[in-house]
Amino acid sequence: MSTQANGQVKVTNRILVQDIKKRPDQARGTWVEELTSVLWSYRTTPRGSTGENPFTLVYGTEAIIPAELGMPSHRILHFDEEHNSQLLKENLDLVNELRETAFIRIQRYKNTMINAHTKRVKARRFQVGDLVLQIVDTLKPIGKLNPKWEGPYKVTKIIGNGAYELEDTEGRILSRP
Repeated sequence: MSTQANGQVKVTNRILVQDIKKRPDQARGTWVEELTSVLWSYRTTPRGSTGENPFTLVYGTEAIIPAELGMPSHRILHFDEEHNSQLLKENLDLVNELRETAFIRIQRYKNTMINAHTKRVKARRFQVGDLVLQIVDTLKPIGKLNPKWEGPYKVTKIIGNGAYELEDTEGRILSRP
C-alpha cells in the first residue's frame, strides 16, 4: 500500500471512529452493529473537496436515505420505475463528467491547502556556527515513540537554498547536507 493511500485510510478510519463515538453510550459497546449505519452516513455525506458524496461519484445518482423510506418524500411518492430506469441510464452516461468535475475540484482544493500552508511556513536561515537539529532519516524504520530529530549539529557551511553542511559534536562532517 502506498504512503498516500495509507494516509487516506487513516483519515477515513479516524472519521469513522469519531462518528461511532457520537453514538449513544449504550451503542458504543456494540460498535460492530453501528458500523453499517456509520459507513452509510460517511458514503452519502458530501465532501468539501469534491462537492459530491462518494455514493454519487460511484453510482452516478443520489442515494435514497433510510429516513425517506419510512417517511415518504416527493421522490418516493412520485416514483415511476420506467422513468427511473431512463434517468439512471442518463446518469451513468454523465457520471464520468461528474467525476472529472470532482477531480478538478480536488485539484483546486489541494492548491488552496498548499497556498494556506505556504503562507504559514516561516523561512529559517542559519549562520555558520549555529547549532541545529536534523530530522531523522525517514528511510530508516522508526517507531512512534522514537525521537524525530537528531543532533545537535553545527552549521559549517551555507550551501544555498536552505541547504547547509553540518558537523557533529566530534567534528565529523555529515555525509548528506
